[in-house]
Amino acid sequence: MAYIVTDNCICCKYTDCVEVCPVDCFYEDKNLLVINPDECIDCDVCETECPAGAIKSSNEMNLERWIEINKRYSKIWSNINKMKMPMDDADEFNGIKNKFENFFED
Repeated sequence: MAYIVTDNCICCKYTDCVEVCPVDCFYEDKNLLVINPDECIDCDVCETECPAGAIKSSNEMNLERWIEINKRYSKIWSNINKMKMPMDDADEFNGIKNKFENFFED
């Protein structure tokens, strides 16, 4: 089991989770964080720190798409291991359902 970032992180990108990660397995792009599931040690501290509730266990149902996104992009995006300010409109985007259309592949 590993933890992964799901769609509520899109356009929010709170980094409280990054600050507590003991293995630095978070990666970032302009509007989303992902977790490298091969590096995650399943400690779950990031899940409770995420103000957007965007981090889920990979064992939860119907997360196959997000497992693949986390695996794929953690291999090509830059590692992040320090807390940063969230996106300017993070509070407005937090909780909006089905934000995937705001995710653009580079």
